[in-house]
Amino acid sequence: MIAMTKVSLRAAAAAVMVMLAGLASAQVAGQPGPNLAVPDQTGVPQDPALNPNLPTIFVVGDSTARNKADLGWGDHFAHYFDTTKVNVANRAIAGRSARSYMNEGSWDKVLAEMKPGDYVLLQWGHNDGGGPLTPDFKGRGEGKGIGDESTEIPITLPYRAGPLVGKTAETVHTYGWYNRKYIADTRAKGATPILLTVTVRDIWTPGADGKLRIERDMGYRDYDVQIAAEEKVSLVDMAAVAADKFEMLGPDTTRMLFPIDHTHTSAVGAEMNAASVVTAMKNANSQLVQYLVPEKAPTYSTPAAH
Repeated sequence: MIAMTKVSLRAAAAAVMVMLAGLASAQVAGQPGPNLAVPDQTGVPQDPALNPNLPTIFVVGDSTARNKADLGWGDHFAHYFDTTKVNVANRAIAGRSARSYMNEGSWDKVLAEMKPGDYVLLQWGHNDGGGPLTPDFKGRGEGKGIGDESTEIPITLPYRAGPLVGKTAETVHTYGWYNRKYIADTRAKGATPILLTVTVRDIWTPGADGKLRIERDMGYRDYDVQIAAEEKVSLVDMAAVAADKFEMLGPDTTRMLFPIDHTHTSAVGAEMNAASVVTAMKNANSQLVQYLVPEKAPTYSTPAAH
């Protein structure tokens, strides 16, 4: 691993250890996250009103950004920003892929809110594998790659909203096609699209050095890199930052941040992931850094690659 430019990552890890101390007694030795107590949730406003005079940062993704209140990183993201200068709108929906979010009409709703000068954070990967491309599945899976290949399938359950209303067949595109459409639609509104790498899961395997390493990619990282390069959009590498922090904590402590399963965090884990997004934004020299509250923004940085 490349040396940190600011070693306060260790201090951040220590702080997380302190926050987790109250959960330690709930851990069952040798057992995975579901055996841990689920932390209480707090009442986080799901859709606060947006100030029309300010630019808005939209978070578009799946349950890792917006699960139950307080359990997705998108609900912990806004407090890093000066909300007298920018709105933060969490529009992620649990269980969605780049394909299903668009097909059900959720993207149309975001576009209706969007205006020139806004920003859209796009994060996919957890549900985009989605199973076989058949009409009896969940309507989430996409074609692999970033090309223009497509597959036609019949629609057996009519859509009530979105671009497929009234249609009897759907053209299923590749992961890259859907992301390019999100990017094009965002730009057509005069807003700025930003891609995020995937939210890290609590899955560990031995590395080349024999040490346990956490999963950093669910098969979409290379696609994200290629799409960002071809479309000339910023890629915020949240996965690398979060993975470095989890590896600093180690598997046993990290498990305490995932009390439900290997994908969904506690509120403490969601806060940690939100901080990872902010750090990754700073590493990428994102335009969004201008809206951060300086005293709240994480000050450590981690290597962009290994």
